[in-house]
Amino acid sequence: MEQSIRTQPPGPRRRPPTGRAAAAVPGPGRPPESAGAPAGRGSRPRPAATEPPAGPRLRLRVPGAGQRGDEPSDGRRRTGRRARLTAVGTGVVAVLATLAVAGVDRLLFDGLGWVFGLGYLVVCFQLAVRVRYVDLLAAPISGPIAFALALLLLEPVSSPGVTAQVVSLATGLALRAGWLFSGTGLAVLIVLARFVAQRRIHRSR
Repeated sequence: MEQSIRTQPPGPRRRPPTGRAAAAVPGPGRPPESAGAPAGRGSRPRPAATEPPAGPRLRLRVPGAGQRGDEPSDGRRRTGRRARLTAVGTGVVAVLATLAVAGVDRLLFDGLGWVFGLGYLVVCFQLAVRVRYVDLLAAPISGPIAFALALLLLEPVSSPGVTAQVVSLATGLALRAGWLFSGTGLAVLIVLARFVAQRRIHRSR
């Protein structure tokens, strides 16, 4: 005991290493372990925290949720073409609008005069502008039909009977031929202009 105390250098005694430091120090009959090896049998290396790859994230949107009916699903407002009329819609609008204008003229002036003619021009213009491209022929066809129907229903007749109705219709068409041809010709010109413009667009593509 005295000899061991004498051989020790003066100073504080060093405590034996514990834990990971003891595992790193090789001892007698124990193979040296590599640096950084985990201590103990049950401990395993923790996997490094991996970050999600940077990139565009997919977002699922429910169509119609929190959006108005006149807006598309991507949230942008619709700024395209106006709503177009089909062939059936063009005929219905032509008849209703022409009858409405003829009824107003009949109530105000007790007949079909210049108000009815101007209203027919406006109706033909709107039909030719708003009809679909595939139904362009519906505009110049439905206009004269609505004009004749308005004369047949609202033109005052002197005597009852089918013959009197036919004579009154023929007379009304002859007296108002200027308005009839003007409105129909306007619709034909607009339809032709739209057809030519659409053909040029297709050829340029």
